[in-house]
Amino acid sequence: MKPTPKTFHVKSFGCQMNVYDGERMGELMAAQGMTATDDANAADLVVLNTCHIREKATEKVYSDIGRLRKHGKDPMIAVAGCVAQAEGAEIVARAKVDVVVGPQAYHNLPELVAQAASGNAALDTDMPATAKFGALPARRKVGPSAFLTVQEGCDKFCTYCVVPYTRGAEISRPFDTIIDEAKALVDAGAREITLLGQNVNAWDDAAGNGLHGLIHALDRIEGLHRIRYTTSHPNDMREGLIRAHAEIGKLMPFLHLPVQAGSDRVLKAMNRSHTRDSYLRILDRVRAVRPDIALSGDFIVGFPHESDAEFEETLSLVDAVGYAQCFSFKYSPRPGTPAAEMTDGFVPAEVMDERLQRLQAHLNRDQAAFNAATLGKRCTVLIERKGKLPGQMLGKSPWLQSVHLTTDAQIGDLVEVDIVRADPNSLAGMERMRVAA
Repeated sequence: MKPTPKTFHVKSFGCQMNVYDGERMGELMAAQGMTATDDANAADLVVLNTCHIREKATEKVYSDIGRLRKHGKDPMIAVAGCVAQAEGAEIVARAKVDVVVGPQAYHNLPELVAQAASGNAALDTDMPATAKFGALPARRKVGPSAFLTVQEGCDKFCTYCVVPYTRGAEISRPFDTIIDEAKALVDAGAREITLLGQNVNAWDDAAGNGLHGLIHALDRIEGLHRIRYTTSHPNDMREGLIRAHAEIGKLMPFLHLPVQAGSDRVLKAMNRSHTRDSYLRILDRVRAVRPDIALSGDFIVGFPHESDAEFEETLSLVDAVGYAQCFSFKYSPRPGTPAAEMTDGFVPAEVMDERLQRLQAHLNRDQAAFNAATLGKRCTVLIERKGKLPGQMLGKSPWLQSVHLTTDAQIGDLVEVDIVRADPNSLAGMERMRVAA
């Protein structure tokens, strides 16, 4: 039996949705009177909010648990997120943690912690639609840029992906609750909101608004200056959403639209439901309405049976698009997914390593070129935090680039700057004027 915790620490891994979930779990603990600490080793309760997308995710969780028990104050340990959903009672049996809670049940975390404090390990991996959102506390204080989950789950069943099994079927939060939370975020200090979902552009409601309708409604919220959304699926990229990039000034010129591969055969084996050509035509339509848009994507190299020629098709797609930034990974088999059964076609590790290096060389080249093309432009930067140098502040451009500048502007200010230097991973700006709130 462990005492009821007075301090807590939440460590989130993986995607932005996990960051959002981690923030909400922190708010739940704070509402119970607990105090947050940045030092996991000093916390009475440590929540490991896990991601199951990459290989060895489970092993990393057990390593973290071991480190906490070796260096910490014998804290109560809660494993949350997608590894918790996938592993369930196995985590309790193997690591003897106190709490295991899935991503659709974390609103029950206070009750589970109380159960664990009484001496009984607590497990909850139920997946009840959107019930958790109504049970979460009100948003009170956030940074200038805030996440807002509007959609969860996935019905696409890509053959490499565990999300449909760990996050469940696609569900959309109700329109009114999203608008209410967005207003609360603005009241709590947010100037920019990023809408989140496994397939965020699949969001819809009974009135058939679609994500573009939701963005139009958010555009009317006073005090909200910027809107973003991620992650999108090509099959849900509707015409209304594309037009929104031309119609709504608050919608930032940035689109994260994963393609995963450049070969139609590989895309079909992945069950991606789009082709190379259909993907490129979507990008053409987006660029037609918003020529300055920054494009981002995801790529997997070494998917089972991927040939050298098919990998070259991926490189040629990258060259055709010119991404502003991208994420790229080696394929890793996830237990329970169809691709994990394609053992006869696994690509050797050394081949995947070589392909990933070549892909990233192309992507880094294009990111540097996109940044270089920003040199001399004037744009508005949202100040998010202090820099490392005296008087230096850091923020984001409309195209999601990191920008540093010397200024007496405060966190949350919008500053118009001239871009005076472009590096491969960041920009330097010179302040011209403050933008009125």
